[in-house]
Amino acid sequence: MNPERDPATFRQGKPLVVAIDGPSGSGKSSISREAARRLRAAYLDTGAMYRAVTLSCMRAGIDLTDAIAVEAAAKAAVIELSTSPDAEWVRVGGEDVTDEIREPKVSAAVSAVATTLGARAELVRRQQQMIAESGLRIVAEGRDITTVVAPHAEVRILLTASEEARMRRRGIQLGGTQTAVQLKEQVLARDAKDSTVVNFQQAADGVVTIDSSDLDFEQTVQAVLDTVFTATH
Repeated sequence: MNPERDPATFRQGKPLVVAIDGPSGSGKSSISREAARRLRAAYLDTGAMYRAVTLSCMRAGIDLTDAIAVEAAAKAAVIELSTSPDAEWVRVGGEDVTDEIREPKVSAAVSAVATTLGARAELVRRQQQMIAESGLRIVAEGRDITTVVAPHAEVRILLTASEEARMRRRGIQLGGTQTAVQLKEQVLARDAKDSTVVNFQQAADGVVTIDSSDLDFEQTVQAVLDTVFTATH
């Protein structure tokens, strides 16, 4: 391997923030985590923060259409989030909720929190703080990461795929536990709701688009790494 393209040593000692955006089911999480692992960088799943707040609201019986209450819940939530690509965990108030935030009931409700502007502003602030505290060697993924959370990242990528590919991948990710209707709600309906407050379907200026519809996992990871190498030279 060309030493200048060795992910493990690439840009060591220099800032390397890789921001990856894209629609549901595009593979953002798994691809970003593996890219972070190979780059020996931290990993931030911003979507997990929205899910954690959603779960907090649901447990507290908060009406998710009450923007003021949802914003207050976002500000009050004590959320701890792993930034290691090798250790996935999320805690709310010290309780491990890693599995619970992925349950269908949370997935179905998370857009209500994600489209509450006050809650969104609070979580963006936290995400920016976590990126700064990472030592600026991090792969961060999620809605509006390339335009709002980390608009000045060294590398900004929009990872997309066809509707068919995204539905198939999300079904595999959830272990076949979801019906076709539930999958459509998680992938297509959620995208439609979230797009009312942020554009993650089209790349902004300076953002590189990677279409993984016809790429397997390894090919997609390599496409991301190639983009990282190219964009920072």
